[in-house]
Amino acid sequence: MTETETNLTNLYDVVVLGAGPVGENVADRTRAAGLTTAVVESELVGGECSYWACMPSKALLRPVIARADARRLPGLREVQGPLDTAAVLARRNWFTGDWTDDGQVDWIKSIGADLYRGHGRLTGPRTVTVGDKVLTARHAVVVATGTRAALPDLPGLAEVGPWTSREATSARSAPGRLVVVGGGVVATEMATAWQALGSQVTLLVRGKGLLDRMEPFAGELVAEALTEAGADVRTGTSVTSVTRSDGAVVVVTDTGERIEADEILFAVGRAPRTDDIGLDTVGLAPGSWLTVDDSLRVTGTDWLYGVGDVNHRALLTHQGKYQARIAGAAIAARAAGTDLPQSDPWSAHAATADHESVPQVVFTDPEAAAVGLSLAEAEQAGHRVRAVDVDMSSVAGAGLYAEGYKGRARMVVDLEREILRGVTFVGPGVGELIHSATIAVAGQVPLARLWHAVPSYPTLSEVWLRLLEAYRDN
Repeated sequence: MTETETNLTNLYDVVVLGAGPVGENVADRTRAAGLTTAVVESELVGGECSYWACMPSKALLRPVIARADARRLPGLREVQGPLDTAAVLARRNWFTGDWTDDGQVDWIKSIGADLYRGHGRLTGPRTVTVGDKVLTARHAVVVATGTRAALPDLPGLAEVGPWTSREATSARSAPGRLVVVGGGVVATEMATAWQALGSQVTLLVRGKGLLDRMEPFAGELVAEALTEAGADVRTGTSVTSVTRSDGAVVVVTDTGERIEADEILFAVGRAPRTDDIGLDTVGLAPGSWLTVDDSLRVTGTDWLYGVGDVNHRALLTHQGKYQARIAGAAIAARAAGTDLPQSDPWSAHAATADHESVPQVVFTDPEAAAVGLSLAEAEQAGHRVRAVDVDMSSVAGAGLYAEGYKGRARMVVDLEREILRGVTFVGPGVGELIHSATIAVAGQVPLARLWHAVPSYPTLSEVWLRLLEAYRDN
């Protein structure tokens, strides 16, 4: 019963608002547990990640990184010409299904969930209305509506037609001049992509550097590489006004400088998509982030769950999917009348990885990858820690990967427990290293045991041995 047309009340065990990766994973887990499940989606099934974030952005970036890697090797340095922008964009379009969701709709059908297209709103406890259809949940309603790009309060900004992450990942051509406002993941990735695809990029960062939620050296190395690629990176710079005149965007900074561009991308944060989903009908504030416990159940309720970006715990697709697996298991257990463990950190019903072992990869050139706490965060949390740093070029695998390899690794060691609180890698290809670090941090693996996890030679992973040696010898 997909895209049901009945006007009658429809009764389900679980109703999921949002069919992005998070909502899909919740539905998959509740259906696997035998619970009847409805999924409500107002846009494309597959959500932000599939069409305007993870997949299109990485499809844009992969050729950029591949070319950069090739240019670092003898025999391939003749790869000097521009990228075939049309071919890159065509491949990006393929990964988004050219913004059609037939395949993902078929997947919803395959797990036996029912899809309702339209804007879903809570209209009371356990009740969701979609147009003239009323869906009632026996056990749980799950809000998995994600986030939207936040725009600053600048006069006349709407008339300018600024890019957000959606326009940046779905643009059909490269603008000649692009101003990017922001210094986080979206800003640095899109600056990397469009500079390589033919745009002249000016990156305006209000703070002191890029990627301020990572170790400082991560942003420093990425800023250096962007500058070498031809981008104009300006830190400590705020935008005071934006106008469009004769088709050109005119940006005025806090120093009074005027910058002209063809397009401007604001990548300055996210806001929850909870402003028009009926939160007020269940005593919650519209437009708010949802506060949840470790089973993802909204505080003060016994039936409402907030999963993924809407709970503001970790705005990352992989963490949202992880939360979805936890929430699905918790919903199924409660539906079966099973008491959930209250304090077991290894429980399948508790999203403990959200607290201190969240991994992330920034797909710039060089890549930046981190998991757990930075040195500053660990110290602020009151841990007695020590940072251990190693130059990635000290590893034989780095020299084989690229001539002139530039990168850095850091592990943050808890000196009392001799476990890792965090790990950061920066350098070409380091995104594939981060899962080993995630296992070490999430598993609280003692350093004494890590000595016996022998890295293969000659790979980048040998940086683990260099880090452990540096810790032992100092």
